[in-house]
Amino acid sequence: MKKINIAIDGPSAAGKSTIADVLAERLGYTHLDTGAMYRAVALNAIRKQIPLDDEEAIVNMIREMKLEMSADGKVILEDEDVSDAIRANEISMGASDVSKLQGCRAALVEMQQKICEGGGYILDGRDIGTVVLKDAPVKIYMVASAEARAERRVKQNLEKGIEADYETILEDIKKRDYQDMHREHSPLTKAEDAIEIDTSDMGIQEVADAVMEIVNRVLGE
Repeated sequence: MKKINIAIDGPSAAGKSTIADVLAERLGYTHLDTGAMYRAVALNAIRKQIPLDDEEAIVNMIREMKLEMSADGKVILEDEDVSDAIRANEISMGASDVSKLQGCRAALVEMQQKICEGGGYILDGRDIGTVVLKDAPVKIYMVASAEARAERRVKQNLEKGIEADYETILEDIKKRDYQDMHREHSPLTKAEDAIEIDTSDMGIQEVADAVMEIVNRVLGE
């Protein structure tokens, strides 16, 4: 059976990565977490004390940076597993900052497009359907209320042993939404041919089933 690429876009904490993981397992595809790539860039910059608005320094850092995205979802930065470290609130906001830099976006988009050339990849982020995989036959736009997303992030963090305060996370999510929707380059927007799914009151398997229906329809055409 032919393998296609699937683009999943939406705001922070809408459940994009979780659904991408479930779909990858069901389809035998690879989930390439693009958001994690930006988080890794932010983490590396913060560790190297590079200002997050210094575009030239950030781009040069990316060119020299050793970043691996393993098939089982681990993020390896300079031979260190940073899968949990990149989920801290400070890194989440830092990822939004570096994603505003056109040079940073161009370098990572080029990397992502090369990886996906053969099909069989699921990518999630904020501009996958509009920039990274414009020709993806399946484009999903996942949304959820800020309150529902904050509750999920608190639960997610506590399960990983990361300190989490609901009000702080809710404000961070609202701030992140505004930044992502109003940034100059590749702002968060729904692709014209994307199908919107509101996950506020849906469970993980319900959302995955809804997306699988769309995928199966496309694969059967």
